[in-house]
Amino acid sequence: MKRATRQRVVMLAVAIALVALAGWQWRRDRDDAPGTLLKLPPSDITQVELRIGNGPAEHFSKREGHWWRVDGTAARADDGRLAELADTAAASVLSWRPLSDFDPTRIGLAPPVAVLSLDGQRLEFGETSVTGPQRYVRVNDRVALVSVRYTPRPATQEATKAR
Repeated sequence: MKRATRQRVVMLAVAIALVALAGWQWRRDRDDAPGTLLKLPPSDITQVELRIGNGPAEHFSKREGHWWRVDGTAARADDGRLAELADTAAASVLSWRPLSDFDPTRIGLAPPVAVLSLDGQRLEFGETSVTGPQRYVRVNDRVALVSVRYTPRPATQEATKAR
């Protein structure tokens, strides 16, 4: 085998090895990624219940592509606000830890700052983290850190006006 051919074969083998290593690392990173708060796609959510602080729970239902407040007499709700709440299901989790690693009172989960139920799956929002603009969220027996942008907010005056 000529020297030039041998060098090409070695270079090809090194390139194949690097691609294989990169693929392995990519798969490992994907498998280790924390994922999202819920496995439920936001577009599939049809029931939302929200309680902020000690206030009363608000109940919403999606019918024919629009959100309706179903506490008492049904009334149209702010579709944009409810879409934001539903999008919380797909919030990227920065990290997961078992609830047993925390004192729920110290991270604002006893009682929670807000409780959001999406199709019956309960999310309890605690305080913000000292490490950045992140909030503790309890999902069953685990606690996630997510961006504060997913914190449920009360309806604005404009959104609550009669339509």
